[in-house]
Amino acid sequence: MQIFQPTILRFDSIDSTNLEAMRQARAGAPEGLCVVAREQLYGRGRLDRSWQSPKDAGLYFSIVLRPRLALNSWPLITLMTALAGADALLKSCGLRADIKWPNDICFDDRKLGGILAETVETNAGAAAIVGVGINLNADGLSPTLRDRATTVEALTGRKPDGELLLEKLVRALGERYELLQSLDGCEHTIREWCANSSYAMGRQVRISLNQETFEGT
Repeated sequence: MQIFQPTILRFDSIDSTNLEAMRQARAGAPEGLCVVAREQLYGRGRLDRSWQSPKDAGLYFSIVLRPRLALNSWPLITLMTALAGADALLKSCGLRADIKWPNDICFDDRKLGGILAETVETNAGAAAIVGVGINLNADGLSPTLRDRATTVEALTGRKPDGELLLEKLVRALGERYELLQSLDGCEHTIREWCANSSYAMGRQVRISLNQETFEGT
């Protein structure tokens, strides 16, 4: 199976890794370009909410994808990325994270990370920009968020290796991305998400794509 080879651009401080990845995609960046920053000045989450991104407190990165999928299947990229995040947290930190709908990675009902997938038009066609933020260090979490958010350090009792987590996450993302684009990959991704999300457990989940409807419990 062909897995893209990521190229990493590193920044000490940036407005937003998603915005920089969009700029790079418009300039012709290939699939797999990964923008990583120690700090985001204007980090964003879903519905344009602010994502607090103090220096060295979390893993902040965005990756450029050029999916070989029908455009109305692209929402599955968020579910795919959440599964990759859970894979990486288990392998690098020993944490079995929960996946909430549609873009939160949680532990014991507290937010550990989030995903922001956006679409940008480029000369080479539409590209998907997938941003990931994971809370790493306990001292970087605002006291006002501690009742509903957590960090890898708080959960494991040790300083996390952000580089190892990045490596595992990008690898898992590449593997799941290739799977998503394979025959029956959309259905497989939905069923696996349903099996790994407390949001889906005990519910009948129906997702309609490409005039097909997938269901899972």
